[in-house]
Order: sequence, then C-alpha cells, then structure tokens
Amino acid sequence: MSGDATFEEGAEAPLRLQALDAEDLKVISALVQDAILPASEMRYERKRRRLAMLINRFRWEEQRDATAERVRTLLLIDDVLAVASQGVPRGDPDLVLSVLALEFDPGEDGTGAVSIILAGDGEIRLQVECLSVMLRDVTRPYRAISGQRPSHTA
Repeated sequence: MSGDATFEEGAEAPLRLQALDAEDLKVISALVQDAILPASEMRYERKRRRLAMLINRFRWEEQRDATAERVRTLLLIDDVLAVASQGVPRGDPDLVLSVLALEFDPGEDGTGAVSIILAGDGEIRLQVECLSVMLRDVTRPYRAISGQRPSHTA
C-alpha cells in the first residue's frame, strides 16, 4: 500500500488561480491573508479597467516545516468600474499595506464590489462589472525576512 505523495516527490510549481464567483474568491482570500506590499506596487489602470498589485504573499499552503516562506505574487482584479479607499493615506510611496482578506458583495446581474480589507481598518473597494480575480506567483519562494509565521494575537 502506498501513502500520500510528499512535497519532495512533486515538482514545485507556482500558483495560478482565477476567481469567477464568491466561492472561488474565498480560496484566493485565504492565500493572500497577511500579504504585504508597498503602496507603490499597486496600480489602477483605468483604460484596462484593472487593479494590479504585486504582493509579497505568505505561503500558507506550504507549511511542511518551521520555514516561513513568502513569494512575490501578482494579484489582478479585472472589469473594475470604480475604485474608492478608506483609511489608506494617499501620497506616501513608502507606505506598506498588509492584506487581511478579499470579500465580494454581489449586486444585480453579476455586478458587485470587491473589498480588499487591510490591517489598521483600511479598505480598498472596487465596483466591478463582474467578478474576475487572478492570482499568479511570479518568483520562486524565499525565506520570510522575519523568519516567522504571521501572528494574529490580540
């Protein structure tokens, strides 16, 4: 009888996921929890109707030992009609944001709002024509600078 495959037996591959409904978005939200990014790594492309973020994602899916790893990941939200933010200071290129979750509030006929919930009571809210979110790892994993898993103790 054989057991389950181990990580060492497989080839390490970058994640590439797409969310087209609220259930899909829950998976991506769990994967981007505790991602960090400088505000300068976020761009709204009005003509393309896209919000692009280059995040440093904690690798929650790879907890095989005590090694805390991150990976640079592109998070794309398409079909964006409008962007608003609350609790996010503007104009500070050195500002570092920490993502807590992604949420979808459906509207009529497939429209709705995607909320990027940030630490410190910040939020970026995107009005979307439809839900279309892509997550794609773009670098190899690296050891987290802190060497530790993110903690959520109060």
